[in-house]
Order: sequence, then C-alpha cells, then structure tokens
Amino acid sequence: MAKSSRQKQKLLYILKMLMEQTDENHGLTVAQIIEQLSDMGIPAERKSVYDDLEVLEQFGRDCGYEIIRNKTNTTVYYIGRRQFQLVELKLLVDSIQSSKFITLKKSHELISKVESLASVHEGKQLQRQVYVSNRVKNPTETIYYAVNSIHEAISQDKKITFFYTEWAMGGAGEKIYKRRRRDGNRYSVSPWALTWDDENYYLVAFDDEAQAIRHYRVDKMERVEISDAARDGRDVFDKFDMALYSKSVFGMFGGELTTVKLRFHKSMIGVVADRFGKNACVVEDGDEHFTLDVNVALSPQFFGWLFGLSDKVQIIAPDTAVGMYKEELERIVQMYNR
Repeated sequence: MAKSSRQKQKLLYILKMLMEQTDENHGLTVAQIIEQLSDMGIPAERKSVYDDLEVLEQFGRDCGYEIIRNKTNTTVYYIGRRQFQLVELKLLVDSIQSSKFITLKKSHELISKVESLASVHEGKQLQRQVYVSNRVKNPTETIYYAVNSIHEAISQDKKITFFYTEWAMGGAGEKIYKRRRRDGNRYSVSPWALTWDDENYYLVAFDDEAQAIRHYRVDKMERVEISDAARDGRDVFDKFDMALYSKSVFGMFGGELTTVKLRFHKSMIGVVADRFGKNACVVEDGDEHFTLDVNVALSPQFFGWLFGLSDKVQIIAPDTAVGMYKEELERIVQMYNR
C-alpha cells in the first residue's frame, strides 16, 4: 500500500473518533473506522487498524482512559473509562450554571468545552442542562480579568489597586465608585485569598488604611491593577482561619466580630448544621433546647437571619448583642407605627 502523507496521523484520528463518537452504549466497528479514515484521505488495512487499536489500548491505561473491545455478533470498540465520568461532568455543568458571576455567554462556552470531554451522545445530556436554570447572570466578563490579576498579585506578593462600585440612587442601572477616606476613589489593599460564598466571588485582603482584614465582592471591583508595593498583613494572615472567617462574615455581611451564645429549639439542629457546620459544638439545655457559642458579625443581616427563625432562637449573651438586637427590632416596629 502506498504511503499517504497522513499515515502518521492515523493513530491520532482513530483515537479522536473513539473519544468523540463512542461510549458504553455506542461503539465503532473496524469497518466503520476504516470508512471514516478513507473519507479523510487516509487509506488503511484491517490489520493495521487492529494494530493501532492495540497500541491505543496500552497507551490508554497510562493516560486515564480505557478502550473496550465488545465481542457480540459484531466486534465494536468504545471508550469505557475516561478521565471524567458523565456524572462528574454533570456536576461541573451544574456548578457553571449556578454561578451568578459567570456570564451567560461564558457559561455556554465553558459548558461546550466540558461537553468535549464526553462522547457526542453523552454530551447531549449535558447540553440539555443549559436550559434547566434561568438564573440572573453577571452581564460583564470583567470579573475574569479581575480574578486573573488578583491571582497574579498573590503569586508575586504584591498589592493591588482597584475601584469599588455600588449602585447609584435614582440611576437607571448606573454605577458609581465608592470613595476612600485617604486615596480618593481608588482602593489599595494586600490580597491574600479568594473565596466563593453565597454564589459570589470574594477577595479577602488586608486593608492598610483600616489596618484590618476586609472582603470585597470581585464582581464589584473594576480596573484592577497590580501595584509595585509589597503586600502587608502577613503576620495577621499567618494566624488567619479562612473557614472560620467565612462562617462568621459571609452571608451576614460586615459588622463587629463577636462571640455570642445562642439558644435554639431542638428542631433547629439542621439549620445550625447548615449554617455553622456539622461539627458545631452544641450543648443540651433541657429536653427541648440546646445552646451554641459562635463568632458572628453583628449586623442587620445577622439579625435578619435570627428573625427568620422566629421564636426558635434567642440570643443569650453577651448583653451588648442582646441590646443591639432589641434596638433593631424596636426600630423596625417604630417604622410601622408612624
């Protein structure tokens, strides 16, 4: 047989066919492989294809996939094990879909790339999931560039500067920059970590101006630039517990971090596990209640979370936290008594 200029590519094209077209329920015969190679201008004999498949079988065992030879009435070949199984790809797709900070356009692009990790037949199952959720997505892709700059700054041990936005009153979708006390509109902080909470991406950083740890919604950060200045706050972050900080702050926004004792009705044990973790140290308090000491940010959002649990939860201590909650409740009652 005359050598084709594409003969050396034959092995790769066979692997591509198997990856794209086969799975546990869909296989290719040697005759079908030869036919597709012929359509590409690559002539092949049966023996050479069998040899190629044997090489690919051995190669696959070292590379995280498996080629199965199924001998029934007709012998077919298919990819039986891949680096990602279908259920794992579905989890990735669901994560992309549920992320508000990923734009609709980027969601489709990422899901299309995830699909390429499965066969075309299984990929259809992933594509259908694109339409399951009708979530509000971030309309801009600036967050990707911001995240990239933040990661680079952390790896280079540098500060970053940026503008932080908020919605303007009365403006039709208009954003304005929040003003700093010292540096005008541009923020300057030392980035230390990125975390994902309540469907949003956050930067956790050391704020030189406040001399404290602060967090910022990445989708509200614009014109992120890496500074020439080295990061500050290393001594603070050497003792920093990211998991504890997230439980205390995220989802309840800013406020003074305080250890509070809460008394719950026993029916709230699932709520406590979801909020503070399954290993939260609860103490029985009679037959119907239990108590829990937690570090939380005292804020209207935290008090709103308590109010949502009605009379199933009570702040026991400290007195300052009890007083702040009472003042918040009284302020709301007065608003409706006007």
